[in-house]
Amino acid sequence: MNALSIIGICLASTMFILLIREKTPVFAVLLTVATGVLVLLQLMEPVRIVAEFMMNLSKQVDLQAVYLDQILKIIGIAYLAEFAAQIAQDAGQGAMAKKIELTGKLSILLLALPILSYLIETVLTLLPTGFAL
Repeated sequence: MNALSIIGICLASTMFILLIREKTPVFAVLLTVATGVLVLLQLMEPVRIVAEFMMNLSKQVDLQAVYLDQILKIIGIAYLAEFAAQIAQDAGQGAMAKKIELTGKLSILLLALPILSYLIETVLTLLPTGFAL
């Protein structure tokens, strides 16, 4: 399924949601979640292609697999947290959406710590001896 098809499904779903939200808000939320799941499933192939590209790139630049794994997890958490926060927001749970976003950001920060440490170590090895920060 291409991007235009996914956008069309989302727009059609939005129209249905607007029509049924007044009378049956529970079904509107369920349709929102179902559409989101359908979109995520359709995006799995592009995600696989991006992951393969990043793996090939990491082999070319001799990036350790553990760092690539961390980067892919960070990207995954960012997208999933955004998706979950949007669903919570659509369900009228703005406070819950903010908590989901905060959880995603803190999880990303924790996963990024080893990468930041590696970058700092790499920069320090490139600096001339005797250079103080």
